[in-house]
Formats: sequence, C-alpha cells, structure tokens
Amino acid sequence: MPDDAGLQALREAARLSPDNLPLRQHLAGQLLAKGYLADAEAEFRAALVLSPGNPEIIAGLAEAFVRQSAYGEALAALEPLLAEPGYPPEIGVLAARALAGEGDLARAAYRYFEAISRDPSLADPEFAARLNPPSQPQTPPQPQPSAQPSAQPQTPPYAAPQPVAQTPNGPATAFTATPAASYGQPMVNPRPGSPPEPESNAEVQQAGLTFADVAGMESVKEALRIKLLLPIQQPDLFAAFGKRAGGGVLLYGPPGAGKTHLARAAAGELGAAFINVGLADILDMYIGSSERNLHATFDMARRNRPCVLFFDEVDALAARRSDMRQAHTRQLVNQFLAELDGVDQNANEGVLVLAATNAPWYVDAAFRRPGRLDQPVFVPPPDAAARAAILRILCRDKPLAEMDFDAVAKVTEHFVGADLKGLVDRAVEAKLQQSISAGRPIPLTTADLLAAAKTVRPTAVREWMATARNYVMHANDSGAWDELMPWVKGKW
Repeated sequence: MPDDAGLQALREAARLSPDNLPLRQHLAGQLLAKGYLADAEAEFRAALVLSPGNPEIIAGLAEAFVRQSAYGEALAALEPLLAEPGYPPEIGVLAARALAGEGDLARAAYRYFEAISRDPSLADPEFAARLNPPSQPQTPPQPQPSAQPSAQPQTPPYAAPQPVAQTPNGPATAFTATPAASYGQPMVNPRPGSPPEPESNAEVQQAGLTFADVAGMESVKEALRIKLLLPIQQPDLFAAFGKRAGGGVLLYGPPGAGKTHLARAAAGELGAAFINVGLADILDMYIGSSERNLHATFDMARRNRPCVLFFDEVDALAARRSDMRQAHTRQLVNQFLAELDGVDQNANEGVLVLAATNAPWYVDAAFRRPGRLDQPVFVPPPDAAARAAILRILCRDKPLAEMDFDAVAKVTEHFVGADLKGLVDRAVEAKLQQSISAGRPIPLTTADLLAAAKTVRPTAVREWMATARNYVMHANDSGAWDELMPWVKGKW
C-alpha cells in the first residue's frame, strides 16, 4: 500500500467514486510513475472494466506488466492494438520491450524501428544497441581492383544509406541499424562501380515433415495438393490443360492452428526446399532496403526451385495501401505484387508461395487477384477427431500407458494445436518429476493429460472468432469471407 499522502487521497477519492474513469486512470498513472507496479496494475484493470478496449489504459497496463517482467501478459494485452493498422508508435515500442524481454530480438527490432520511424522522439539508443549489436564494421564494400590503373580516384560503389529516423539533435546515428541484407551476409558486387546486390537473410531449409505429420485438416491439405503440389508431381497432366507449376495460397485462421506446420509439411510432401521468411528478414529502416531484401528472397527461391516460399504474418508486408500514410511503405506492397507476378510468365514456375496471417482482412485486395495469392484457405480450429489425432502425434515418442485420446479431446474444446502441445508439455513435466523420484521412466497416462487439461486455458480462438464475426456480418459485401459464415454462427 503506497504511503504517499497524495496517492492515498487519490485512492480514497476513487473508492468513493468507483465509476469515475478519469480519476481511476489518473490514479493508475500516478502509481505507475512512482513505481507501485502491482497497485498500478490493479487500478488499470479496474479502469479497463469501465472502458474496455481503451488504448491508453491497455498501454498503461502493458507497461506495468513489462516493468514487472511479465512479458507474456504484456504482449497478450497489446495484441488487439497491434492488429489495428496505424497503431500508436508508443504501443510498438512497448511491444518491442516485451518481445526483447522474452528473447525474441528479431521481432522486437522490427517493432522498435518501425515505431521510431513514425515518431523519432521515442528513440532509445541503449535499447536499440541491445536489439542490434554491431557484428562487423559498418563500412561499404570496396570495388574490385582493376587490372589497369585509373587516373581518376575510384568512388565507393554506393552511397551510404540515410536513416529514416531523426532525433531532435540530428540524425539518429546512435541507433542506426545495419541494413537487413548485411546481417551476417556478404554483399555481392558483381562488377566494380555497380550497386551491390544484397543476399537474402532467409535460409533454405529441408522441411522434414509431410502431411502424415499433420493431424486432421483434410480439406486444407487437399486444397494445397490441387493448387500447389500436383502441378509439380504430375507436370505432364497439368501441362495438357495449360497449368504450370507455381502459384500462391493465403492461409488464414486463428493463432496456433497450424499454418506454419502446414507450410513445412507441404514442402516435405514435395521434397522441395523450404524458405521461412520472417519480418526481420525483409523490413529495414532504410528507404528502399526492404524492397531489395524482398527481391533477394524471391531470387533465392527461384535458384532453389522447386521451393516453398513461406511468409508468416504476411499482413505486415502486404497491408492495405489505403491505410498507409507513407509512400515508402506502399512501395513495399508494390514490390511484393511485382515479385508475385514475375518478370515473365515462367519466372516463378516451381516457386510455391504460401502466406499466413491471423488478419486476412488487412491484406491488400490486389493480392487476391488470380495468379497471386488468389486462393484464401481457412485453417480452422481442430474438431474433436482432429484434436485426438494431434494428441497421438504429440505423444507418439513418449513412454505411454494405454491412452484414451478421445476422452482428452472431449475436454479440450476450443484448443488449437499450440494449446494441445502446451497441455502435453505440462503433463510430461509433471510425469518427469515422478520418474525422477522413482528412478525409472513412468509412462504417461490418460489421467495425466486430463489433469493437465484442467490447468491450461485455450488461447485466442474465441477472441479471433469474435473479430471474424464482425467482418463476416458487417464488412463482407464482396463475399470474400463467406467461407467463415458457418464458423462465426457457431457456439463461439
């Protein structure tokens, strides 16, 4: 309990007038400013009951969480605000601090530099240095020596990039980031005096999964087979109908439903290369660098065809241009569309583009044009049979007693794949403690999973379905989201 007289007076006033939102919000802010973090959290929660969805209150609550090292709770509170286009830059910086606290420095760097590009006054050089420690001297590559001496001094092959962010004291040199293309990657300079071509940050991988490792979702797997896989597996048949190998699919659905897992399995089904593209692989604070990184990534996929090129959180790279206030962010969307089209009709043959998003309604409509990401595929939450199948796959490499996965599936309604993995992990942790005490492995039982299910809550499916319902019922004039109609009218 704070012993500050001013705070005591504010608290008493709030007690006498519990529905006074400005008073309670002011009290929460004062508690936060003076370091009474647990009390501030309680007051922000009370204020949020009076004004659900208030961005200022959510930001204050998230800051209280961050300062208490409750980073997961902070990100959960900020998630609805981050899903909205044009969210306040302060929210982005707060999310960056929470992500950094969880060790996700790549996403933290994206959130931080995107935020300060819109509001340079939020720059924090110490935090930026933590996100982007220097790995090598920041010097431009020198041109290759010429066989013939030149009478004129050679100039650097390219001009140093100018940072977008500025501080009140001048250019933000203290926190300038290395262009994304140079993070641990060589800069290719094909000929002296020409601009260097960046190598992609993304890595070519082998998936190691097939559709046999994906439980349920048969309609989704069938859509991927027909759209992407069969043209490569049976090229002669598809060529007879003028159908070439390649194309794109947009996977959308609630968080944790298995979109990334599906993309890896599609690559494994083909034995194709797999490139998982994150936001940090593309986005860069220098104007023009993001477009070059995107081009380099598509070029890498073309060199490794057949290849599955997977873009997670694609709404951050393909947002609606009508919502953008800056020309250079619209240019990235234009570049993405140009890469999907290719310089000629065969440029992307053998390159299968899969993109995933939790917010398909924020993706620019131009991406749904035929030949691009023209087939949105809904990845639904698993039904009871699929949940049982997922549990079998998750438990197949563990010591087991006789299991009744169907019984566990019945009590895990609204759980997605990520929730079920968390359930199994929690049950295994409890069983490991028993095994250590006994000095031998004790098999996992149905009772262990049922006990763990009582301690795990489903994550974001209900919230996602509530958002989807708003779009399906009130912003679906084009019929783009008719596929969701049976789901949003269900018992969510």
